[in-house]
Amino acid sequence: MGGSHDLEFTSFPNDVLRHMVSFLPLEQAVRTSILSSRWRAIWLPEQFTTGEVEEIAAMLLRPAAVHHIWKLCFLTGDETVHILARKGVSGEVRLEFEEMQEEMTSFRLKLEPEVSAGGFSSSVRTLHLRSVNNLGKDFSSTLFSRCQFLESLKLQHCRGLQILDLEANDCLRSMEVSDCPEMENITISARNLHFFSYQGVTPLIQLKNTSKLIEVSLDFDGLRENTEFDSEDAVALLASLQEMLTLTIKGWFLECLCSAGVIFRWLEFKLNKLKELYWIDSHMNKRNRDSLACFLNICPSLEKLHIKIDPSRNRVPCPFFHHYLHEPHLWMDNATVECNTSELKHLKMVEVLGYTEEEDQLLLMNLLLKKGDKLDSITVTSRENRSWQVAKTPHSQLKQTWNWNDGNKESKKSFFALLMEDFLGFLYPAKAGLCYNTF
Repeated sequence: MGGSHDLEFTSFPNDVLRHMVSFLPLEQAVRTSILSSRWRAIWLPEQFTTGEVEEIAAMLLRPAAVHHIWKLCFLTGDETVHILARKGVSGEVRLEFEEMQEEMTSFRLKLEPEVSAGGFSSSVRTLHLRSVNNLGKDFSSTLFSRCQFLESLKLQHCRGLQILDLEANDCLRSMEVSDCPEMENITISARNLHFFSYQGVTPLIQLKNTSKLIEVSLDFDGLRENTEFDSEDAVALLASLQEMLTLTIKGWFLECLCSAGVIFRWLEFKLNKLKELYWIDSHMNKRNRDSLACFLNICPSLEKLHIKIDPSRNRVPCPFFHHYLHEPHLWMDNATVECNTSELKHLKMVEVLGYTEEEDQLLLMNLLLKKGDKLDSITVTSRENRSWQVAKTPHSQLKQTWNWNDGNKESKKSFFALLMEDFLGFLYPAKAGLCYNTF
């Protein structure tokens, strides 16, 4: 088409444009506001002021034919609560509470289902609460209690929130908590919860009635000020995760456990169902490398291991412990660490992201290749996004492998960039060596 037959989307009325973008997921639809001032105009929030909390809750719970965005305003006691609310056609509700300018007040948030819904059926399937404060906690609890069919809950950036109590019905499948810097205690009871993610300072986390929990992410970012690391609570948390298949864990957390005296081999439980492990941290040194090797002793069924070294992450020092009851091989020579690490009979895949040619990373790869019966190679990716395959090669074939690469200057150069020839004997003094192939 051309000339007068062209259709300009921006010439359509706001209602038509909003109906069109409502075929997109809510988050993508809202991003159209950056296209032009015309698109931005359809996302100007509607003002909704009322003295009735129930009226606002009912509006958010009703089904929507198009995406909506409101500025909500209501009274609680003598204070006014302001919320930026977005509601999508697929049952997604996002609430961002106005951050309080006055001195922060610590509070507790209790979320539990309503005993009787009074015949009203909620359309909300996903609820995202951001910056909940002391004034907004009661409204958040009220709204949650009415969401009988809620499947996903996100709680983010809630300053002052210290205690979170969550009791959910059988519909809730996913729960995420992040960036709540005063968090002290989280208690969750959700029989059909499949996914739980936490990012922030280390709180006490108690998971009850969560036997169907199969994927967990624990991205602990140090301790709150004037608090200590409690290894008993940390072990109890791991013991409650015996049904999970996938775990993401911070290297700092494992280092703290080992430094505090936890001997993984002596624990009364193992993570027998764990198939996939994601290890994340800002760096890798001897202490967190050995802590990972120690933790693998309770992961007998592990098949996939992902190691991500990301210097952009916050580097958190391990706290000082007055007692030294950790496993005898920790912080000692590499040969002793190897002798005390269990065989990984099911390990098939290992990838290392953020490789920096440091000795501790090389020694860890050497350990994994030796202990992984089914592991033939490791995928290594540098910070410059260059990738290699690191493979086990018998010494009898090492010379032949080197001759094969001798004619390829780039492969030879990459080989030397990763591992000096005289370092091979140190890594594999017995019968094996490492071979690097670029791709």
